[in-house]
Amino acid sequence: MFRTSIEPMNQTSITQLFDREAIRDCLYRYCRGIDRADEAALRSCYWPDARDNHGSYSGSAGGFIQFALSHFKTQPRNIHQLANIMIEFLGPAEAVVESYFTALQRGPHESGEMKQVLLCGRYCDLFQKREGEWRIAERTVVYDWIEEQRPPTSSETERFGLRQPIGAPYPNDPVYELSKRTPRKNHSKNPIASGEEEL
Repeated sequence: MFRTSIEPMNQTSITQLFDREAIRDCLYRYCRGIDRADEAALRSCYWPDARDNHGSYSGSAGGFIQFALSHFKTQPRNIHQLANIMIEFLGPAEAVVESYFTALQRGPHESGEMKQVLLCGRYCDLFQKREGEWRIAERTVVYDWIEEQRPPTSSETERFGLRQPIGAPYPNDPVYELSKRTPRKNHSKNPIASGEEEL
């Protein structure tokens, strides 16, 4: 027999929906932090005692952040994108999270030569919820694809042309100007929602 009404969600299910969004938000914040060389954003993604096994780096998350910023403050081009985020709760305050990533990275090598590489893989994270907040407690980066590319020889001014503004490290990227705006207190009446039309 078919049910004609939807069974109400229990509190555990509702809490997990909020938890999933908080975990995703943390992952997206990490991408902004790494691409914009935003130290505060990066630190907000990890617990202070977190560990990160990240390619050539293995150690504390704080050490990884310093390692990453030493490279990314040199104004390279970094683009991190996430997909296929799988969240499996081990309990109310712990979750295993697998996120597929694609990263295009371009910047000066130790030799001074410009390098460009396309990386694909997965962030395998242990998230923990402490005092109501979800952050990464352990991270292992698993690499599934690497492709060294020939970086462009022309300047960014030539390549981008009129396509302005272009992305920049913190605090110069345009997205940070948006976050400075204060919310408007008085919203004008929406003529479409109210059924009225402007003349």
